[in-house]
Amino acid sequence: MPDRYLTVAEVADSARRLASRFPGSGRLRRIGASRAGRPILMLSVGHGPHHVLVVARPHPDEPVGGTTALALAEQVARGEGPSPATDPSRTTWNIVLCLDPDGAALGAGVEAATAGPAPTVHDYYRTAFRPIAREQPEWAPIESYRLPESQALFDVIDELRPFVQCSLHSVEAGGAWVQLTRPLPELALPFRTSAARLGIPVQHGTFDALYWENPAPGIHVLPPPESAARLAAGSENIARSTWCAPQRYGGVTAIVEVPMWATDLADDLAPHPAPAIALSDLAQLVREGGRQVTTFLEKSRAFLPPPEADPSSRVLEWMADGLYDLVATSWEPLARTSHPDGPCRLTTAHISALDAVARRQPLRAAGLLLRLLRAADDPAAPALHRALDGLFTTWCGDFERTLRLRWVPVRHQVELQARTVVAAAESALAVGR
Repeated sequence: MPDRYLTVAEVADSARRLASRFPGSGRLRRIGASRAGRPILMLSVGHGPHHVLVVARPHPDEPVGGTTALALAEQVARGEGPSPATDPSRTTWNIVLCLDPDGAALGAGVEAATAGPAPTVHDYYRTAFRPIAREQPEWAPIESYRLPESQALFDVIDELRPFVQCSLHSVEAGGAWVQLTRPLPELALPFRTSAARLGIPVQHGTFDALYWENPAPGIHVLPPPESAARLAAGSENIARSTWCAPQRYGGVTAIVEVPMWATDLADDLAPHPAPAIALSDLAQLVREGGRQVTTFLEKSRAFLPPPEADPSSRVLEWMADGLYDLVATSWEPLARTSHPDGPCRLTTAHISALDAVARRQPLRAAGLLLRLLRAADDPAAPALHRALDGLFTTWCGDFERTLRLRWVPVRHQVELQARTVVAAAESALAVGR
């Protein structure tokens, strides 16, 4: 397998070939269709009574999952490894190859842009696409939107009743971590061991699970319903998510995150000397970056496609309509309670994780707006494109220098994610015995 991300089409073609090579074990079927009519395919490998459900490409700008999915399917089909979780007579692995094919089509250049030996965040953000929250299949139910992609996943969960669901994610910059809907105590050690062997830092503290329980390094567990107030703003209704659906059958979900670019700051446990000041600076950074992109958006809005007709325009308007403030405001409780010598001590790792978030939000927006400006047929577009491109390039360089980013080879991303998924399945199977 090449040391690069595979496209959606390449993943589907490889899955078809695998099903043909292992006719007694592999089956490929369509479980639904996207809003635009693209097929949602699921590869099943094995014939055991216990079902594992793996969801690849839930976010189109996180391309590692499809490649990991194939690696897992090959492992199970070949019967490699002594794990009961991958024994095809005990378990059946059901792998959704791409949950958001429409979004992946809108960011189709991201695989080629990151295919070189040392891709940059500049290459990535120029091509990546991430839809608004209510158009993200895993997240839309939280906002009371039921997409056909979400429904396809809910239906499969109801059909299979998986004892574990693993959602394959990646983060632009930082370290690796896992979010769980309930504890899996036996996961922490193999996860940490695999990360260390591959030289990938474990992320201590992350924006995505800012207020989740943290029983072990890089392991975050969803708080119980009575602790819902400890969830980040915007996720109060997380119980509606596809992540929580296996719970009705006694199953657990593991969201497995691996970094595209790693920073050794991600596992630096030294207490940050001035966390409140750092949080204030980062809040200002995300707000100011958002304000600058929004200024360009306002100057070009008259000749851009309308939001109701264009997903990229919808993202830009959504981000301009309060998202930057929502991100910055979510850190205010930390700023009020954190102190270098107090009980709530933020580390360098915590601050580095929030630093990455503060920088990535304006970069996502700027990359989308640059693509729209390049395609715009208006005399004002080229000058706006040049000015925004200069700002975008500066931001990308600042991102890489400040966090000292280094590219993680795709084969290492895939290996860590696949090993963590197998370890999660082993842990969930052990709990169920």
